[in-house]
Amino acid sequence: MKVIRFPHPLVLLVGFIVVACLLSYVLPAGVFERHTDAATGREVVVAGSYHRVVASPVSPLQAIVDIPKGLQDAASVIFLVFLAGGAFTVVDQTGALRSGVDWLLNKFRGREAIVIPIISVLFATMGALENMQEEIVPLVPVLLILMRRIGYPTVTAAAVSIGSAAVGAAFSPLNPFQVGIAQKLAQLPLLSGGGFRMVFLALALAIWIGGTVRYAIRHRVQPDTADEADPAAAAHTGRNHGLVLLLMFVTFAFFAYGVLQLGWEFEQMAALFFGLGILAGVVGGLGLTGTAEGFIDGFRDIAFSALLIGFARAIFVVLEQGQIVDTIVNSLSAPLANLPAWLSALGMMGVHTALHLPVPSVSGQAVLTMPLLVPLSDLIGLSRQVTVLAYQYGAGLCELLTPTNGALMAIVAACGVRFDEWWKFAFPLYLLLLALAVVAIIAGIAVGI
Repeated sequence: MKVIRFPHPLVLLVGFIVVACLLSYVLPAGVFERHTDAATGREVVVAGSYHRVVASPVSPLQAIVDIPKGLQDAASVIFLVFLAGGAFTVVDQTGALRSGVDWLLNKFRGREAIVIPIISVLFATMGALENMQEEIVPLVPVLLILMRRIGYPTVTAAAVSIGSAAVGAAFSPLNPFQVGIAQKLAQLPLLSGGGFRMVFLALALAIWIGGTVRYAIRHRVQPDTADEADPAAAAHTGRNHGLVLLLMFVTFAFFAYGVLQLGWEFEQMAALFFGLGILAGVVGGLGLTGTAEGFIDGFRDIAFSALLIGFARAIFVVLEQGQIVDTIVNSLSAPLANLPAWLSALGMMGVHTALHLPVPSVSGQAVLTMPLLVPLSDLIGLSRQVTVLAYQYGAGLCELLTPTNGALMAIVAACGVRFDEWWKFAFPLYLLLLALAVVAIIAGIAVGI
């Protein structure tokens, strides 16, 4: 039996760009009127304002030009990935990461499976707190070293990082870029329904972590000890690995503080990691020239993954230029008005799932859809909190699968895993999480949140 495989990630993304270009000729162009929302400071659509406009199909030449435009739009994210990736390569070349991994494995010898829940909860927490995604890309080499030393397949590196973060974000009670924006637009108190969400967040993480541990144990191979004999690591034996690791942990702490308390953008994050690389290289004994060479090695290794983020962004650029994003939103949301309240809620979750392919930003999707769906939910007697849940689960869980999620594509590629392999692992767990989301929505209606 011939196994159907996904094409190369770059081929897949360019294919979606072509499809977006073709859709601009097929779908009618249309837009919603927009105004600035006082609560969020973002532009939101005016419900019932959709109208047709003059068609503006995107030519094949323009679609090609939109690829560098997509790269430009995602520039801050791409530069974060480059600079942070270079920094962690420098840290790795000091030998500190291998020392840290050795210490961790010695502590958990015979209980290696517990490493997966610990790391998964850490990434899920960051996903729940600040929708962590692109920031994970530079951390992949560290996770790969750990998983290979334990003998787990490389797909688990993606599962414990981007997978856990996506699940944490989708079921989060306080993610400011997702539930926070949606609740503001729905005129709900921030953190309202938090206890309800926490229950289902715990259940969702249990499903994801349990599935990851089961997969890792079933596919475990002979641990990779090649790192122990790595010449670069041996050359730096005896250097101050502990101080380098301390620098790394201080950086992570400052990173979390900057994102959560200071409102940092990607530029500040990139500068922080660049500083980490310089200090780690000097303290770790690489010298200025060795540190510079480490950064170059990191740039080379991370380049493909970083550029995938820009190609994914180009898909949305084409759809936006063709003025068909609002047409897609209007066409999917209009039929919900004729459904019973509970079925409309499940239909909303399905709409958000479908919309997340052409609208890969969860915050952008909230701004686009909440002003449409909140008035609809009022008319049919559906609580606004359940409307937000439908958005969270539909859009958030789709982050586990959609090829237009640039961070997912970049991380899977950095792990050396084919996208069809990722789907084979993630899709069964996605279906279980989707079933849990359905239970959560029905329970939310039943208890009247």
